[in-house]
Amino acid sequence: MRSGYAEKTTEKLCENSAKTPRLCGEKNGFGNEAIMAKNFGEIAFTESVKAEQEEYGSRRQYARMEAVQETGSLTFVEADFIAERDTFYMATVGETGFPYVQFRGGPKGFLHVLDEKTLAFADFRGNRQYISVGNLKQNNRAALILMDYVQRQRLKIYARMEIKKAEDAPELVAQLHNPAYQAKVERVIILHLEAFDWNCPQHIVQRFTLDEVADMIQPFKEQVAKLEAEIQRLKDLRIEK
Repeated sequence: MRSGYAEKTTEKLCENSAKTPRLCGEKNGFGNEAIMAKNFGEIAFTESVKAEQEEYGSRRQYARMEAVQETGSLTFVEADFIAERDTFYMATVGETGFPYVQFRGGPKGFLHVLDEKTLAFADFRGNRQYISVGNLKQNNRAALILMDYVQRQRLKIYARMEIKKAEDAPELVAQLHNPAYQAKVERVIILHLEAFDWNCPQHIVQRFTLDEVADMIQPFKEQVAKLEAEIQRLKDLRIEK
């Protein structure tokens, strides 16, 4: 379900997707050939990172990938993946220079794709430490990792974050917040996409939510119910005889 981004962007998202399959080692999580958004390498592969790649023998591979000219716009593949997520991890950096990684959760699809370069989510009240929000006020750069533990896929995002108080953006709050989810919205956070990349599935341990387990065992429960009904029918026939 493609909830969370305007219908008018679908044509653009599909166009981008057709031109640019994503990287995950040699294949991405969807089996596409490896292509990495050029701007991801420009941000992530600093000189010290390149030196490590050179030492361990992967620099030539990533240099070829960096040479691919790529706009880094989201496609419907990324949009659909994001719409199915109910959690992500977000890293920011504070004045001390230390990174801070925060777990963010909500109803499925709470991180919305507004267009091929913009995402947003309603920021709920938590423990009121405001570490991520404070960090973003002095450095608006952030990195996100979105996980699909069942399919062993992960999407990495670099973005610049824009923060708006909930009372200053009521229309956006109405668009982003699912009223069925009982939480107080304090602000909305808009992500202006800088780069993204698909990561390979190595070392991702499969995990399943209760809802996912329930879906998997439902056919077995239905079969057990049928067998129990048949057993009861046979018992009733025996009693009648």
